Amino acid sequence: MELGIFSKTFPRESLEETFDVVASHGLTCVQFNWETAGLSGMPDSIGDQLCERVSKAAAASGVSIAAVSGTFNIIHPDNAERLRGFQRLRQVIGSCQHLDASVVTLCTGTRNAEYLWGHHPDNDTPQAWDEAVASMVDAAGYAEEFGVDLALEPEVSNVVDSALKARQMIDDVGSPRLNVVMDGANIFHAGELPRMDEMLREAFALLGSNTVLAHGKDLERDGEAGNLAAGTGALNYELYLNLLGEINPNVPLILHGLTEEQVPQSVAFIRSHVVNHI
Repeated sequence: MELGIFSKTFPRESLEETFDVVASHGLTCVQFNWETAGLSGMPDSIGDQLCERVSKAAAASGVSIAAVSGTFNIIHPDNAERLRGFQRLRQVIGSCQHLDASVVTLCTGTRNAEYLWGHHPDNDTPQAWDEAVASMVDAAGYAEEFGVDLALEPEVSNVVDSALKARQMIDDVGSPRLNVVMDGANIFHAGELPRMDEMLREAFALLGSNTVLAHGKDLERDGEAGNLAAGTGALNYELYLNLLGEINPNVPLILHGLTEEQVPQSVAFIRSHVVNHI
């Protein structure tokens, strides 16, 4: 199991400095965000020369790019905004061939036009589901074209707000390029935290075969996505990491939801719990 981190955790003046500090913490991979290279997270264009610089900086530090962030609101109520998102997604997916990256992460969107991680009651409508499926079919077409895997992330405020719905989305889209980011801190609706162990086991039973990336963060309450550093909240990490190791010990675990100052503590916490896997 590779242990990595969001590249945005370490804001630095240069790409080279960012990858060097990742490596200095004993981390071997990143989920790369184009903000790290001075662009927006979802750029309108990505030049080949910049891709080459990112690739060389990562390789020089001994850090691999486990995934690239491609998150935008795939069911944004403004169709023009949604179209811009897809144009940018194509740029991000196309960049992967230069970065030796094989996974692009996605969310399943929300009808909340103001905040990507904000719930909206219309997320639960059949129309929102159908539009999310259609959008994922389009995204999977890009992934198939460039030979990249997409990884959607179940999140309580988005259309796919549970492991069961993630399973349904994968089945409805029907593309072998559509897979999952497993994040144990994101799947608990209000009142569900007492069922944590049961729900984690169910999530891995439903999605384990499609898990190509995992996130490591924590939560303090149910009803919203976790936003705490791993080891500082309520998630049963012993169970979470054991389940992850059982499905595939080679799935990268990416830390996020933490400050730079919290990195040493979270790295030590994860390693202390998965001595046999990392």
